[in-house]
Amino acid sequence: MAASIACCLLVLGIPGLVTGLAAGLRGWLLAGLTPLLSYAIGGLAGPWTAAIGLPFNAWTFALTTVIFAAVAFGLRRLTVRRWPPEPEPRAWEPRANWAVGACLVLATAIGFYTAVHGMGHLGAIAQGGDAPYAANGVRYIAESGDGSLFGMSKLNWYGDGAAPFYPNAYHLLASVQYTLSGGSIPLTLDVNTALLPGLLALSLVVMVRAFRGRAVLAGAVALASVAPVMGLYESMNRGPLFPFLLGIALTPLAAVVLRRYLDRVAPDTGFVLMVAAIGLLCVHSSALFGAILFAGPLLVQRWIERWRSIGRDLLALLPIAAVSVLVASLQLFGALGQASSWGYLGWPSEWRATTALGALLGFQHFEPRPQIWLSAALLVGFIFFRRLGALRWIGLTALITGLFYMAVSSSDAPLVMALSRPWWDDPYRFITMAIVPLSFIAGHGVAALHEWLKERLPSRVPPAVLAAVVLLAFTGVTKGLYTRTNSDVVAGGYHSPDPRTQNITPGEERAMVELGKLAKPGEWAMNDRYDGTTWTYALSGVRTVAAHDDGSRPPSDAVLLAAHFRDYETDPAVRAAVARLNVHWVILGRPAAPPKPAYANEGLIGLDGLPFLKEVYRNEDAVIYQVNR
Repeated sequence: MAASIACCLLVLGIPGLVTGLAAGLRGWLLAGLTPLLSYAIGGLAGPWTAAIGLPFNAWTFALTTVIFAAVAFGLRRLTVRRWPPEPEPRAWEPRANWAVGACLVLATAIGFYTAVHGMGHLGAIAQGGDAPYAANGVRYIAESGDGSLFGMSKLNWYGDGAAPFYPNAYHLLASVQYTLSGGSIPLTLDVNTALLPGLLALSLVVMVRAFRGRAVLAGAVALASVAPVMGLYESMNRGPLFPFLLGIALTPLAAVVLRRYLDRVAPDTGFVLMVAAIGLLCVHSSALFGAILFAGPLLVQRWIERWRSIGRDLLALLPIAAVSVLVASLQLFGALGQASSWGYLGWPSEWRATTALGALLGFQHFEPRPQIWLSAALLVGFIFFRRLGALRWIGLTALITGLFYMAVSSSDAPLVMALSRPWWDDPYRFITMAIVPLSFIAGHGVAALHEWLKERLPSRVPPAVLAAVVLLAFTGVTKGLYTRTNSDVVAGGYHSPDPRTQNITPGEERAMVELGKLAKPGEWAMNDRYDGTTWTYALSGVRTVAAHDDGSRPPSDAVLLAAHFRDYETDPAVRAAVARLNVHWVILGRPAAPPKPAYANEGLIGLDGLPFLKEVYRNEDAVIYQVNR
């Protein structure tokens, strides 16, 4: 476990740190942008190495880091010689930096504990339907070196199946972590997931620092950001939506790099803006659209205050956009192709718009109780909203994302579905996006309470002591930032009171691991798409006919075997498909309870006793057969 955590921190840290230092980043800005720069480097390295016929691994990742760092260093040297930047003014005193750091560490520790306590332990298997796609994809990249934008999808959409595009920066870096650490795929995914609250808190702290906000505001926002159940924890339960959640944690940095570039248009600041934007795109296409919901309101406030800068700002952004399109062409064309070739249905609406508004203001989605202290802090934040100063644009972000969630959750109108397509018209994703700016304003409410008390208490009360009291009181009244209730929500996505009712039962897990010991390299296994065995490749390295529960546009061989595998002896087409895929094994998980069919695929029902199959392993939930070919 320690090795996996260390490898995760090193892989997320070293490439971005080296590149950020070369680009002239220092202090909080360097700390906040380091993970995003690392994802940008890895997210570009994978597809481009695949395009030129090279494998993606730790070595090519390191080589790409050297290239990015060299470009950053050259642009920084050019900037310093031609357009020497002025020293950045100190925003916080050293003591304030240490205090903010302490708040960030506390927020990270609480978020990490909340996630892990909900999982049960690091290495637990996520039960959601999206998890095996990510898990199998990480192992596929690690074993094959294929970092292309369609490679992972070929695990499920092989042969004549239509493999979809999917942004893979998350999976690329996770594959390096998996290779270096020697841990399991579930452990690798869980470590990355548990660090997400800390990444979000860090991004918001850097945003406050970049906009010259008070240190108390930064500390309060760090704590408030990891408290809402809908911020990250709900989506850890549902899916889990790993790349989406990573994008949410990094999105606030878009406002930071945009403001820095527009305040000082230069090659070095333009490079950082470009790489950050591409990094968000490489993590998930929706993250770049989400960044616009932060950057757009920032530009509105900027242009209201300095309307003469509109033309200059737009002109300065043109070369950044042009170079970004060129560098990220593989991702952009992949996303456009996906949008035009794959169907889009979206998710159903949830409830009325007024109920959706109540969910936002009460920090309560489907949970039994609202997070009332966050609501109180949010109210105080609105009352003292003007004190946000240069950060007042965050209110417009909250308004837009909040209205977006209300529309998506209450309507399936064509216009709403069209505008929400980057997020699949999913109310869960929209409420997560809306909670980020709302939790920021709640953190501002806590900081504003500190300022209000400081103005009214005797001057002999040290402001630092008062700040500590207010922040600790907020942590206390929320019972450790709602740790227990939030971890209960996470738990539903990883385990249940009766383990045999889980999507992936312990017995199925043991059987998948056992199959890895039985099968020879290159041998495939026949399985059901809707039991827990879609995790087989991630846990054992054995390819399966179905590697994901998404059965849309499947390969013809998968369709044939799902319907007629039990006819192997009498159907030449089945025998030909088995030979093409090199199927030597069958693995079946826990059958469904009557009156449902035992398995969703008719061709897998009633296999016991068939002469072409030899049972080689069985436990309480799963069975493995060897095919007598």
